[in-house]
Amino acid sequence: MATTPSSGGEWKKRSVVSSFLMKIDDEQRPRIALFQRSDEVSTYQHHLAPISGTIDPALDPSPVSAAWREIKEETTLTPTSLVLLRQGKPYSFKDPSIRREWTVHPFLFQLKNPATDEQKIQIDWEHEDWTWHDPDAIIREADGDGNYPGSVPRLAQSLRRVWFETDLGPAGAGKVLSVGLEALARDHESGARQMAGAALQTLRGVLAEMNGPGENGLAEEWWEKVRFAAWHLWKNGRESMGAAIMSALLAALAGIEQVMMQKSSEPGPLRGAVLRELDERIAARQEAAKRISQAFTAYLETSFPSKRAAHEPISILTLSESSTIRQGLRDAALEAGFVLDLRVLESRPLYEGLSLAASLAEDLSSTTSSGPSSAEAEHTIIIYSDASAALAASDIDVVLLGADRISASGDVSNKTGSLPAVLSAKHVCPGAKVFVLGESDKIAPPGRREDHIVEDNDPSQISRAWQAEYNSGRVRGAAAAIRNSSSRDGRVKIEIRNIFFEWVPAGLVDAYVTQSGLWTVQQIAQHSEKLQAEQERFFGSL
Repeated sequence: MATTPSSGGEWKKRSVVSSFLMKIDDEQRPRIALFQRSDEVSTYQHHLAPISGTIDPALDPSPVSAAWREIKEETTLTPTSLVLLRQGKPYSFKDPSIRREWTVHPFLFQLKNPATDEQKIQIDWEHEDWTWHDPDAIIREADGDGNYPGSVPRLAQSLRRVWFETDLGPAGAGKVLSVGLEALARDHESGARQMAGAALQTLRGVLAEMNGPGENGLAEEWWEKVRFAAWHLWKNGRESMGAAIMSALLAALAGIEQVMMQKSSEPGPLRGAVLRELDERIAARQEAAKRISQAFTAYLETSFPSKRAAHEPISILTLSESSTIRQGLRDAALEAGFVLDLRVLESRPLYEGLSLAASLAEDLSSTTSSGPSSAEAEHTIIIYSDASAALAASDIDVVLLGADRISASGDVSNKTGSLPAVLSAKHVCPGAKVFVLGESDKIAPPGRREDHIVEDNDPSQISRAWQAEYNSGRVRGAAAAIRNSSSRDGRVKIEIRNIFFEWVPAGLVDAYVTQSGLWTVQQIAQHSEKLQAEQERFFGSL
Protein backbone atom coordinates (compact mmCIF):
# COMPACT_ATOMS: atom_id res chain seq x y z
CA MET A 1 0.00 0.00 0.00
CA ALA A 2 2.56 2.54 -1.13
CA THR A 3 1.20 6.10 -0.77
CA THR A 4 2.33 9.69 -0.87
CA PRO A 5 2.53 11.55 2.48
CA SER A 6 -0.26 14.08 3.02
CA SER A 7 0.53 17.75 3.30
CA GLY A 8 -1.14 20.50 5.28
CA GLY A 9 -4.56 19.86 6.73
CA GLU A 10 -6.10 18.31 3.64
CA TRP A 11 -7.52 14.78 3.84
CA LYS A 12 -6.54 12.53 0.95
CA LYS A 13 -8.82 9.78 -0.28
CA ARG A 14 -7.50 6.47 -1.59
CA SER A 15 -9.29 3.39 -2.89
CA VAL A 16 -7.15 0.32 -2.25
CA VAL A 17 -7.27 -3.44 -2.57
CA SER A 18 -6.34 -5.69 0.36
CA SER A 19 -5.67 -9.22 -0.84
CA PHE A 20 -5.27 -12.01 1.68
CA LEU A 21 -3.38 -15.08 0.46
CA MET A 22 -4.50 -18.33 2.09
CA LYS A 23 -3.25 -21.89 2.14
CA ILE A 24 -4.56 -25.07 3.74
CA ASP A 25 -1.62 -26.56 5.61
CA ASP A 26 -0.66 -30.21 6.13
CA GLU A 27 -3.00 -30.43 9.11
CA GLN A 28 -5.90 -29.06 7.02
CA ARG A 29 -5.86 -25.73 8.86
CA PRO A 30 -6.38 -22.43 7.02
CA ARG A 31 -3.44 -20.04 7.21
CA ILE A 32 -3.25 -16.41 6.05
CA ALA A 33 -0.04 -14.80 4.79
CA LEU A 34 0.79 -11.42 6.30
CA PHE A 35 3.60 -9.32 4.88
CA GLN A 36 5.77 -6.99 6.94
CA ARG A 37 6.02 -3.64 5.22
CA SER A 38 9.51 -2.30 4.67
CA ASP A 39 10.96 1.09 5.66
CA GLU A 40 10.86 2.15 2.00
CA VAL A 41 7.09 2.58 1.91
CA SER A 42 5.61 5.92 2.89
CA THR A 43 3.01 4.70 5.43
CA TYR A 44 2.76 2.02 8.11
CA GLN A 45 6.43 0.97 7.92
CA HIS A 46 7.19 -2.43 9.50
CA HIS A 47 3.48 -3.16 10.04
CA LEU A 48 1.88 -6.47 9.04
CA ALA A 49 -0.44 -6.24 6.04
CA PRO A 50 -2.05 -8.22 3.25
CA ILE A 51 -0.97 -7.53 -0.33
CA SER A 52 -2.27 -4.00 -0.80
CA GLY A 53 -2.16 -1.18 -3.29
CA THR A 54 -4.03 1.73 -4.79
CA ILE A 55 -6.60 1.09 -7.50
CA ASP A 56 -5.26 2.96 -10.53
CA PRO A 57 -8.06 3.89 -13.01
CA ALA A 58 -5.49 4.05 -15.80
CA LEU A 59 -4.34 0.46 -15.19
CA ASP A 60 -7.22 -1.29 -13.46
CA PRO A 61 -10.65 -1.73 -15.09
CA SER A 62 -11.93 -3.16 -11.80
CA PRO A 63 -10.83 -3.69 -8.19
CA VAL A 64 -10.18 -7.38 -8.80
CA SER A 65 -7.88 -6.45 -11.70
CA ALA A 66 -5.95 -4.21 -9.31
CA ALA A 67 -5.75 -7.09 -6.83
CA TRP A 68 -4.22 -9.43 -9.40
CA ARG A 69 -1.80 -6.73 -10.53
CA GLU A 70 -0.60 -5.98 -7.01
CA ILE A 71 -0.19 -9.67 -6.18
CA LYS A 72 2.00 -10.23 -9.22
CA GLU A 73 4.09 -7.12 -8.52
CA GLU A 74 4.60 -7.88 -4.83
CA THR A 75 4.84 -11.71 -4.80
CA THR A 76 5.25 -12.78 -8.50
CA LEU A 77 2.22 -15.10 -8.09
CA THR A 78 -0.28 -15.36 -10.97
CA PRO A 79 -3.54 -17.22 -11.64
CA THR A 80 -1.51 -20.36 -12.33
CA SER A 81 -0.83 -20.53 -8.59
CA LEU A 82 -3.83 -18.75 -7.09
CA VAL A 83 -7.59 -18.88 -7.30
CA LEU A 84 -9.85 -16.03 -6.22
CA LEU A 85 -11.95 -17.55 -3.46
CA ARG A 86 -13.98 -14.59 -2.21
CA GLN A 87 -14.41 -10.87 -2.42
CA GLY A 88 -15.52 -8.82 0.56
CA LYS A 89 -17.89 -5.89 0.75
CA PRO A 90 -15.87 -2.64 0.43
CA TYR A 91 -15.86 -0.24 3.35
CA SER A 92 -14.29 3.12 4.25
CA PHE A 93 -12.55 4.54 7.31
CA LYS A 94 -10.39 7.51 8.27
CA ASP A 95 -6.90 7.46 9.77
CA PRO A 96 -6.37 10.84 11.47
CA SER A 97 -2.66 10.09 12.07
CA ILE A 98 -1.92 10.54 8.37
CA ARG A 99 -5.13 12.35 7.38
CA ARG A 100 -6.22 9.63 4.97
CA GLU A 101 -9.64 8.29 4.11
CA TRP A 102 -9.28 4.73 2.87
CA THR A 103 -11.85 2.77 0.86
CA VAL A 104 -10.82 -0.86 1.15
CA HIS A 105 -11.77 -3.64 -1.29
CA PRO A 106 -10.91 -6.96 0.43
CA PHE A 107 -10.19 -10.19 -1.45
CA LEU A 108 -9.29 -13.73 -0.43
CA PHE A 109 -7.08 -15.82 -2.73
CA GLN A 110 -6.10 -19.44 -2.14
CA LEU A 111 -2.93 -21.24 -3.20
CA LYS A 112 -3.81 -24.06 -5.58
CA ASN A 113 -0.86 -26.29 -4.57
CA PRO A 114 0.59 -25.02 -1.27
CA ALA A 115 3.60 -27.34 -1.30
CA THR A 116 4.91 -25.87 -4.55
CA ASP A 117 3.18 -22.51 -4.93
CA GLU A 118 4.37 -21.24 -1.55
CA GLN A 119 7.94 -21.54 -2.82
CA LYS A 120 7.15 -19.18 -5.69
CA ILE A 121 6.46 -16.21 -3.41
CA GLN A 122 9.15 -13.58 -3.95
CA ILE A 123 8.55 -10.33 -2.11
CA ASP A 124 9.52 -6.98 -3.62
CA TRP A 125 10.90 -3.78 -2.06
CA GLU A 126 7.63 -2.97 -0.30
CA HIS A 127 8.09 -5.84 2.17
CA GLU A 128 10.91 -7.16 4.33
CA ASP A 129 9.40 -10.46 5.47
CA TRP A 130 6.22 -12.52 5.54
CA THR A 131 4.67 -15.23 7.77
CA TRP A 132 1.61 -17.47 8.03
CA HIS A 133 -1.13 -16.74 10.60
CA ASP A 134 -4.34 -18.28 11.95
CA PRO A 135 -7.23 -16.18 10.51
CA ASP A 136 -9.48 -16.90 13.51
CA ALA A 137 -6.79 -15.70 15.90
CA ILE A 138 -6.31 -12.48 13.92
CA ILE A 139 -10.02 -11.67 14.15
CA ARG A 140 -10.44 -12.66 17.81
CA GLU A 141 -7.36 -10.79 19.01
CA ALA A 142 -8.32 -7.55 17.26
CA ASP A 143 -9.95 -4.63 19.03
CA GLY A 144 -13.49 -3.40 18.43
CA ASP A 145 -12.47 -1.50 15.30
CA GLY A 146 -10.74 -4.50 13.74
CA ASN A 147 -7.18 -3.40 14.54
CA TYR A 148 -4.79 -6.32 15.03
CA PRO A 149 -1.64 -5.69 17.09
CA GLY A 150 1.33 -4.73 14.93
CA SER A 151 -0.69 -4.49 11.73
CA VAL A 152 -1.96 -1.79 9.41
CA PRO A 153 -5.26 -0.22 10.53
CA ARG A 154 -8.43 -2.33 10.33
CA LEU A 155 -6.63 -5.44 9.09
CA ALA A 156 -8.95 -7.76 11.00
CA GLN A 157 -12.00 -5.90 9.74
CA SER A 158 -10.84 -6.44 6.15
CA LEU A 159 -10.15 -10.11 6.86
CA ARG A 160 -13.51 -10.59 8.55
CA ARG A 161 -15.25 -9.52 5.37
CA VAL A 162 -13.79 -12.43 3.42
CA TRP A 163 -13.37 -14.93 6.27
CA PHE A 164 -16.87 -15.40 7.72
CA GLU A 165 -15.98 -18.71 9.40
CA THR A 166 -14.95 -16.97 12.62
CA ASP A 167 -18.34 -15.30 13.08
CA LEU A 168 -20.53 -18.10 11.75
CA GLY A 169 -18.49 -21.03 13.03
CA PRO A 170 -16.21 -23.24 10.89
CA ALA A 171 -18.25 -26.41 11.51
CA GLY A 172 -21.75 -24.91 11.59
CA ALA A 173 -23.29 -22.08 9.63
CA GLY A 174 -19.89 -21.07 8.25
CA LYS A 175 -19.37 -24.53 6.78
CA VAL A 176 -22.84 -24.52 5.22
CA LEU A 177 -22.17 -21.14 3.60
CA SER A 178 -18.69 -22.13 2.39
CA VAL A 179 -19.93 -25.38 0.83
CA GLY A 180 -22.91 -23.60 -0.73
CA LEU A 181 -20.69 -20.93 -2.29
CA GLU A 182 -18.38 -23.57 -3.72
CA ALA A 183 -21.32 -25.47 -5.22
CA LEU A 184 -22.67 -22.31 -6.86
CA ALA A 185 -19.26 -21.33 -8.23
CA ARG A 186 -18.72 -24.73 -9.83
CA ASP A 187 -22.22 -25.12 -11.26
CA HIS A 188 -22.02 -24.54 -15.01
CA GLU A 189 -25.14 -26.55 -15.84
CA SER A 190 -27.98 -24.90 -13.93
CA GLY A 191 -29.74 -21.79 -15.18
CA ALA A 192 -30.10 -18.55 -13.25
CA ARG A 193 -33.50 -19.51 -11.80
CA GLN A 194 -32.17 -22.80 -10.47
CA MET A 195 -29.08 -21.16 -9.04
CA ALA A 196 -31.18 -18.54 -7.27
CA GLY A 197 -33.16 -21.38 -5.73
CA ALA A 198 -29.93 -23.08 -4.64
CA ALA A 199 -28.78 -19.81 -3.04
CA LEU A 200 -32.02 -19.64 -1.05
CA GLN A 201 -31.56 -23.24 0.07
CA THR A 202 -28.05 -22.38 1.28
CA LEU A 203 -29.30 -19.31 3.16
CA ARG A 204 -31.93 -21.51 4.79
CA GLY A 205 -29.20 -23.98 5.80
CA VAL A 206 -27.11 -21.17 7.29
CA LEU A 207 -30.02 -19.90 9.37
CA ALA A 208 -30.86 -23.42 10.53
CA GLU A 209 -27.34 -23.69 12.01
CA MET A 210 -27.41 -20.28 13.69
CA ASN A 211 -29.02 -19.38 16.98
CA GLY A 212 -32.30 -17.58 16.42
CA PRO A 213 -32.44 -13.78 16.70
CA GLY A 214 -34.20 -13.96 20.05
CA GLU A 215 -32.18 -16.78 21.58
CA ASN A 216 -29.10 -14.83 22.63
CA GLY A 217 -30.46 -11.32 23.03
CA LEU A 218 -28.41 -9.99 20.11
CA ALA A 219 -30.99 -9.58 17.38
CA GLU A 220 -29.06 -6.80 15.60
CA GLU A 221 -25.89 -8.90 15.49
CA TRP A 222 -27.88 -11.90 14.17
CA TRP A 223 -29.53 -9.76 11.50
CA GLU A 224 -26.16 -8.42 10.35
CA LYS A 225 -24.78 -11.95 10.01
CA VAL A 226 -27.83 -13.00 7.98
CA ARG A 227 -27.43 -10.05 5.62
CA PHE A 228 -23.70 -10.70 5.25
CA ALA A 229 -24.42 -14.35 4.39
CA ALA A 230 -26.89 -13.19 1.74
CA TRP A 231 -24.34 -10.70 0.38
CA HIS A 232 -21.73 -13.47 0.03
CA LEU A 233 -24.22 -15.71 -1.78
CA TRP A 234 -24.87 -12.88 -4.22
CA LYS A 235 -21.26 -11.88 -4.84
CA ASN A 236 -19.24 -15.06 -4.23
CA GLY A 237 -21.47 -17.78 -5.62
CA ARG A 238 -21.79 -17.28 -9.37
CA GLU A 239 -21.70 -13.54 -9.95
CA SER A 240 -22.63 -13.85 -13.63
CA MET A 241 -25.99 -15.15 -12.34
CA GLY A 242 -25.96 -12.44 -9.68
CA ALA A 243 -29.11 -10.59 -10.76
CA ALA A 244 -31.39 -13.58 -10.21
CA ILE A 245 -29.59 -14.63 -7.03
CA MET A 246 -29.69 -11.10 -5.63
CA SER A 247 -33.39 -10.61 -6.39
CA ALA A 248 -34.31 -13.88 -4.71
CA LEU A 249 -32.20 -13.06 -1.66
CA LEU A 250 -33.56 -9.52 -1.33
CA ALA A 251 -37.11 -10.87 -1.40
CA ALA A 252 -36.14 -13.46 1.24
CA LEU A 253 -34.58 -10.80 3.47
CA ALA A 254 -37.72 -8.69 3.17
CA GLY A 255 -39.78 -11.72 4.20
CA ILE A 256 -37.51 -12.44 7.18
CA GLU A 257 -37.66 -8.79 8.18
CA GLN A 258 -41.46 -8.91 8.13
CA VAL A 259 -41.49 -12.05 10.30
CA MET A 260 -39.15 -10.37 12.79
CA MET A 261 -41.43 -7.34 12.99
CA GLN A 262 -44.54 -9.45 13.49
CA LYS A 263 -43.01 -11.69 16.16
CA SER A 264 -40.73 -9.25 17.95
CA SER A 265 -42.61 -9.92 21.20
CA GLU A 266 -42.31 -13.71 20.85
CA PRO A 267 -38.60 -14.60 20.98
CA GLY A 268 -39.12 -18.34 21.38
CA PRO A 269 -40.90 -19.21 18.09
CA LEU A 270 -39.05 -16.62 16.00
CA ARG A 271 -36.34 -18.93 14.65
CA GLY A 272 -38.90 -21.48 13.49
CA ALA A 273 -41.03 -18.75 11.92
CA VAL A 274 -38.04 -17.45 9.95
CA LEU A 275 -37.28 -20.93 8.62
CA ARG A 276 -40.93 -21.48 7.67
CA GLU A 277 -40.91 -18.19 5.78
CA LEU A 278 -37.93 -19.38 3.74
CA ASP A 279 -39.49 -22.80 3.14
CA GLU A 280 -42.66 -21.20 1.80
CA ARG A 281 -40.67 -18.86 -0.42
CA ILE A 282 -38.58 -21.71 -1.84
CA ALA A 283 -41.71 -23.75 -2.57
CA ALA A 284 -43.46 -20.78 -4.21
CA ARG A 285 -40.59 -20.35 -6.70
CA GLN A 286 -41.74 -23.47 -8.49
CA GLU A 287 -44.93 -21.65 -9.49
CA ALA A 288 -43.08 -18.82 -11.25
CA ALA A 289 -41.98 -21.00 -14.17
CA LYS A 290 -45.54 -22.24 -14.61
CA ARG A 291 -46.89 -18.68 -14.71
CA ILE A 292 -44.26 -17.70 -17.30
CA SER A 293 -45.24 -20.72 -19.36
CA GLN A 294 -48.90 -19.71 -19.22
CA ALA A 295 -48.05 -16.14 -20.26
CA PHE A 296 -45.90 -17.46 -23.13
CA THR A 297 -48.65 -19.80 -24.33
CA ALA A 298 -51.22 -17.01 -24.18
CA TYR A 299 -48.93 -14.75 -26.22
CA LEU A 300 -48.46 -17.46 -28.85
CA GLU A 301 -52.22 -17.94 -29.06
CA THR A 302 -52.67 -14.21 -29.65
CA SER A 303 -49.78 -13.91 -32.12
CA PHE A 304 -50.32 -17.12 -34.16
CA PRO A 305 -54.01 -18.07 -33.95
CA SER A 306 -54.19 -19.39 -37.50
CA LYS A 307 -51.28 -21.80 -37.03
CA ARG A 308 -52.87 -23.22 -33.94
CA ALA A 309 -56.28 -23.59 -35.58
CA ALA A 310 -54.85 -25.26 -38.69
CA HIS A 311 -52.37 -27.41 -36.76
CA GLU A 312 -49.66 -25.78 -38.81
CA PRO A 313 -46.21 -25.97 -37.20
CA ILE A 314 -44.89 -22.90 -35.46
CA SER A 315 -41.15 -22.57 -36.16
CA ILE A 316 -39.01 -21.67 -33.16
CA LEU A 317 -35.24 -21.19 -32.94
CA THR A 318 -33.60 -21.48 -29.52
CA LEU A 319 -30.32 -22.42 -27.86
CA SER A 320 -28.77 -23.48 -24.57
CA GLU A 321 -30.78 -25.16 -21.83
CA SER A 322 -33.34 -23.32 -19.76
CA SER A 323 -35.89 -25.01 -17.52
CA THR A 324 -38.21 -22.08 -18.15
CA ILE A 325 -37.97 -22.46 -21.94
CA ARG A 326 -38.37 -26.22 -21.66
CA GLN A 327 -41.61 -25.84 -19.71
CA GLY A 328 -42.86 -23.10 -22.02
CA LEU A 329 -42.33 -25.20 -25.15
CA ARG A 330 -43.71 -28.31 -23.50
CA ASP A 331 -46.91 -26.55 -22.41
CA ALA A 332 -47.32 -24.81 -25.78
CA ALA A 333 -47.36 -28.22 -27.43
CA LEU A 334 -49.13 -30.43 -24.91
CA GLU A 335 -51.59 -28.02 -23.32
CA ALA A 336 -52.21 -25.37 -26.00
CA GLY A 337 -52.00 -27.77 -28.93
CA PHE A 338 -49.29 -26.04 -30.99
CA VAL A 339 -47.32 -28.19 -33.39
CA LEU A 340 -43.62 -27.43 -32.93
CA ASP A 341 -40.99 -27.08 -35.63
CA LEU A 342 -38.09 -26.59 -33.23
CA ARG A 343 -34.55 -25.68 -34.32
CA VAL A 344 -31.96 -25.91 -31.53
CA LEU A 345 -28.36 -24.70 -31.69
CA GLU A 346 -26.07 -27.20 -29.98
CA SER A 347 -24.58 -24.48 -27.72
CA ARG A 348 -20.91 -25.28 -27.39
CA PRO A 349 -18.76 -25.87 -25.46
CA LEU A 350 -21.07 -27.65 -22.97
CA TYR A 351 -23.73 -28.61 -25.54
CA GLU A 352 -26.70 -27.44 -23.47
CA GLY A 353 -28.79 -27.22 -26.66
CA LEU A 354 -28.33 -30.93 -27.18
CA SER A 355 -29.54 -31.57 -23.65
CA LEU A 356 -32.58 -29.32 -24.16
CA ALA A 357 -33.49 -31.12 -27.40
CA ALA A 358 -33.24 -34.54 -25.76
CA SER A 359 -35.36 -33.60 -22.74
CA LEU A 360 -38.02 -31.97 -24.92
CA ALA A 361 -38.13 -34.96 -27.23
CA GLU A 362 -38.79 -37.16 -24.23
CA ASP A 363 -41.50 -34.82 -22.93
CA LEU A 364 -43.27 -34.59 -26.27
CA SER A 365 -43.15 -38.30 -27.05
CA SER A 366 -44.14 -39.66 -23.65
CA THR A 367 -47.14 -37.44 -22.91
CA THR A 368 -50.45 -37.24 -24.75
CA SER A 369 -51.50 -33.79 -25.83
CA SER A 370 -54.56 -32.26 -24.16
CA GLY A 371 -54.65 -29.33 -26.55
CA PRO A 372 -57.28 -28.63 -29.21
CA SER A 373 -55.90 -30.96 -31.85
CA SER A 374 -57.88 -33.42 -33.94
CA ALA A 375 -54.95 -35.86 -33.95
CA GLU A 376 -51.71 -36.33 -32.10
CA ALA A 377 -49.28 -33.68 -33.29
CA GLU A 378 -46.09 -34.62 -35.08
CA HIS A 379 -43.40 -32.33 -33.77
CA THR A 380 -39.95 -31.96 -35.27
CA ILE A 381 -36.69 -31.08 -33.52
CA ILE A 382 -33.59 -30.30 -35.57
CA ILE A 383 -30.21 -29.73 -33.93
CA TYR A 384 -27.85 -27.32 -35.70
CA SER A 385 -24.25 -26.38 -35.09
CA ASP A 386 -23.80 -22.91 -33.62
CA ALA A 387 -22.23 -21.72 -36.87
CA SER A 388 -25.45 -22.66 -38.71
CA ALA A 389 -27.61 -20.04 -37.01
CA ALA A 390 -28.55 -18.35 -40.28
CA LEU A 391 -29.55 -21.67 -41.85
CA ALA A 392 -31.53 -22.65 -38.76
CA ALA A 393 -33.37 -19.29 -38.87
CA SER A 394 -34.82 -19.81 -42.33
CA ASP A 395 -38.57 -19.10 -42.30
CA ILE A 396 -38.86 -19.15 -38.54
CA ASP A 397 -41.62 -17.46 -36.54
CA VAL A 398 -39.87 -16.95 -33.20
CA VAL A 399 -36.40 -16.74 -31.68
CA LEU A 400 -36.82 -17.86 -28.09
CA LEU A 401 -34.21 -16.78 -25.53
CA GLY A 402 -33.79 -17.28 -21.84
CA ALA A 403 -32.12 -14.64 -19.70
CA ASP A 404 -29.40 -14.78 -17.10
CA ARG A 405 -29.58 -11.03 -16.54
CA ILE A 406 -31.75 -8.18 -17.83
CA SER A 407 -30.36 -4.67 -17.53
CA ALA A 408 -32.45 -1.68 -16.47
CA SER A 409 -32.61 -0.64 -20.14
CA GLY A 410 -33.91 -4.04 -21.28
CA ASP A 411 -30.67 -5.49 -22.69
CA VAL A 412 -30.49 -9.24 -22.13
CA SER A 413 -27.45 -11.26 -21.10
CA ASN A 414 -27.77 -14.86 -22.22
CA LYS A 415 -25.62 -17.78 -23.37
CA THR A 416 -23.01 -16.84 -25.96
CA GLY A 417 -24.50 -17.49 -29.39
CA SER A 418 -27.70 -15.61 -28.58
CA LEU A 419 -26.73 -12.44 -30.42
CA PRO A 420 -25.61 -14.23 -33.63
CA ALA A 421 -28.86 -16.21 -33.57
CA VAL A 422 -30.96 -13.05 -33.25
CA LEU A 423 -28.99 -11.13 -35.87
CA SER A 424 -29.15 -14.07 -38.28
CA ALA A 425 -32.89 -14.36 -37.81
CA LYS A 426 -33.43 -10.62 -38.33
CA HIS A 427 -31.43 -10.83 -41.56
CA VAL A 428 -32.83 -13.99 -43.19
CA CYS A 429 -36.35 -13.73 -41.74
CA PRO A 430 -37.17 -10.10 -40.89
CA GLY A 431 -40.67 -10.96 -39.71
CA ALA A 432 -39.43 -13.28 -36.95
CA LYS A 433 -40.18 -12.20 -33.39
CA VAL A 434 -37.64 -12.34 -30.55
CA PHE A 435 -39.17 -13.44 -27.26
CA VAL A 436 -37.31 -13.44 -23.94
CA LEU A 437 -38.65 -15.76 -21.23
CA GLY A 438 -37.56 -15.04 -17.69
CA GLU A 439 -38.70 -14.17 -14.19
CA SER A 440 -38.57 -10.57 -13.08
CA ASP A 441 -35.83 -11.85 -10.72
CA LYS A 442 -33.46 -11.67 -13.69
CA ILE A 443 -33.70 -7.87 -13.78
CA ALA A 444 -30.61 -6.13 -12.36
CA PRO A 445 -30.41 -2.79 -10.52
CA PRO A 446 -29.40 0.25 -12.60
CA GLY A 447 -25.76 0.37 -13.60
CA ARG A 448 -23.43 0.19 -16.53
CA ARG A 449 -23.81 -2.88 -18.68
CA GLU A 450 -20.02 -3.08 -18.72
CA ASP A 451 -20.03 -3.74 -14.97
CA HIS A 452 -21.63 -7.13 -15.54
CA ILE A 453 -19.15 -9.88 -14.74
CA VAL A 454 -17.56 -11.54 -17.77
CA GLU A 455 -16.96 -15.26 -17.30
CA ASP A 456 -13.89 -16.44 -19.17
CA ASN A 457 -14.08 -20.11 -18.32
CA ASP A 458 -11.81 -23.12 -18.57
CA PRO A 459 -10.25 -23.15 -22.08
CA SER A 460 -10.16 -26.95 -22.05
CA GLN A 461 -13.96 -26.98 -22.40
CA ILE A 462 -13.36 -25.73 -25.93
CA SER A 463 -10.06 -27.40 -26.79
CA ARG A 464 -11.04 -30.93 -25.78
CA ALA A 465 -13.28 -31.19 -28.86
CA TRP A 466 -10.25 -30.49 -31.07
CA GLN A 467 -8.50 -33.59 -29.74
CA ALA A 468 -11.28 -36.04 -30.62
CA GLU A 469 -10.24 -39.11 -32.63
CA TYR A 470 -12.51 -38.26 -35.55
CA ASN A 471 -10.44 -35.14 -36.26
CA SER A 472 -7.60 -35.26 -38.73
CA GLY A 473 -4.02 -35.57 -37.57
CA ARG A 474 -3.50 -31.97 -38.67
CA VAL A 475 -6.24 -30.70 -36.33
CA ARG A 476 -5.10 -32.85 -33.39
CA GLY A 477 -1.53 -31.73 -33.95
CA ALA A 478 -2.57 -28.07 -33.97
CA ALA A 479 -4.52 -28.61 -30.75
CA ALA A 480 -1.49 -30.17 -29.09
CA ALA A 481 0.75 -27.32 -30.23
CA ILE A 482 -1.63 -24.72 -28.81
CA ARG A 483 -2.01 -26.66 -25.58
CA ASN A 484 1.73 -26.98 -25.05
CA SER A 485 2.75 -23.44 -25.87
CA SER A 486 1.08 -20.07 -25.45
CA SER A 487 3.58 -18.27 -27.67
CA ARG A 488 5.52 -18.77 -30.84
CA ASP A 489 9.03 -17.35 -31.26
CA GLY A 490 8.25 -15.05 -28.34
CA ARG A 491 6.22 -12.74 -30.61
CA VAL A 492 2.77 -14.34 -30.90
CA LYS A 493 0.52 -14.89 -27.90
CA ILE A 494 -2.06 -17.66 -28.27
CA GLU A 495 -5.17 -17.62 -26.09
CA ILE A 496 -8.42 -19.57 -25.98
CA ARG A 497 -11.39 -17.48 -24.90
CA ASN A 498 -14.33 -19.35 -23.42
CA ILE A 499 -16.83 -16.60 -22.59
CA PHE A 500 -20.22 -17.95 -21.59
CA PHE A 501 -22.51 -14.93 -21.86
CA GLU A 502 -23.16 -12.03 -24.22
CA TRP A 503 -25.64 -9.17 -24.52
CA VAL A 504 -28.63 -8.88 -26.84
CA PRO A 505 -29.66 -5.20 -27.11
CA ALA A 506 -33.20 -4.27 -26.11
CA GLY A 507 -33.85 -2.93 -29.60
CA LEU A 508 -33.73 -6.50 -30.94
CA VAL A 509 -36.27 -7.87 -28.43
CA ASP A 510 -39.98 -7.91 -29.32
CA ALA A 511 -41.43 -9.22 -26.04
CA TYR A 512 -40.35 -9.91 -22.47
CA VAL A 513 -42.47 -12.71 -20.98
CA THR A 514 -42.42 -12.81 -17.17
CA GLN A 515 -44.45 -14.49 -14.43
CA SER A 516 -46.57 -11.32 -14.40
CA GLY A 517 -47.23 -11.42 -18.15
CA LEU A 518 -45.67 -9.24 -20.85
CA TRP A 519 -43.42 -6.48 -19.55
CA THR A 520 -42.26 -3.35 -21.32
CA VAL A 521 -38.82 -1.77 -21.05
CA GLN A 522 -40.41 0.92 -18.89
CA GLN A 523 -41.69 -1.69 -16.43
CA ILE A 524 -38.26 -3.30 -16.38
CA ALA A 525 -36.67 0.07 -15.55
CA GLN A 526 -39.16 0.68 -12.74
CA HIS A 527 -38.52 -2.76 -11.25
CA SER A 528 -34.76 -2.14 -11.51
CA GLU A 529 -35.09 1.05 -9.47
CA LYS A 530 -37.01 -0.80 -6.75
CA LEU A 531 -34.27 -3.43 -6.60
CA GLN A 532 -31.62 -0.77 -6.16
CA ALA A 533 -33.52 0.70 -3.22
CA GLU A 534 -33.85 -2.73 -1.58
CA GLN A 535 -30.20 -3.53 -2.24
CA GLU A 536 -29.14 -0.34 -0.50
CA ARG A 537 -31.55 -0.93 2.38
CA PHE A 538 -30.28 -4.41 3.19
CA PHE A 539 -26.62 -4.23 2.17
CA GLY A 540 -25.72 -0.54 2.24
CA SER A 541 -24.90 -0.37 5.94
CA LEU A 542 -22.84 -3.58 6.11
